[in-house]
Amino acid sequence: MRKVFSFLAILALAACNQQTSSTAETTAKPAAIDEAKSKEIFDRHFKAFRENDLDGIMADYADEAVLITPDTTYVGSAAIRKGFEGAFQMFPKDSTTYQVVKTVIKNDLAYVIWSSKSPKLALTYATDSFIIQDGKIIRQTYAGH
Repeated sequence: MRKVFSFLAILALAACNQQTSSTAETTAKPAAIDEAKSKEIFDRHFKAFRENDLDGIMADYADEAVLITPDTTYVGSAAIRKGFEGAFQMFPKDSTTYQVVKTVIKNDLAYVIWSSKSPKLALTYATDSFIIQDGKIIRQTYAGH
């Protein structure tokens, strides 16, 4: 069975900072999230994917990142790298077309719906979600048909 492994988009949880004082513990406050930075990382990541730029793709992931697909859960950058090596064989840069249907970026969450056609595979519907924190993708989900 062929594994379809393509990437792009962000599922999100807001980071919280827990602060304590000498007399009482304060409530958790969300960390500042730079939505423009999330968009920058997402745009760069999608461009690197289309160009089969493995080093560019991997520069976007935190070392402990998790990527969940219908077939596999990849934990850590070494496992994610191997997944992309296989994906690039399915989506060669010179003979694959992409269409982005919808992109939403909100805080540290990026979400994309897309389709693609390559000599080896046609995806009529694909979606990725990403959580981006501190300039790195820490979580991603992917599904496609």
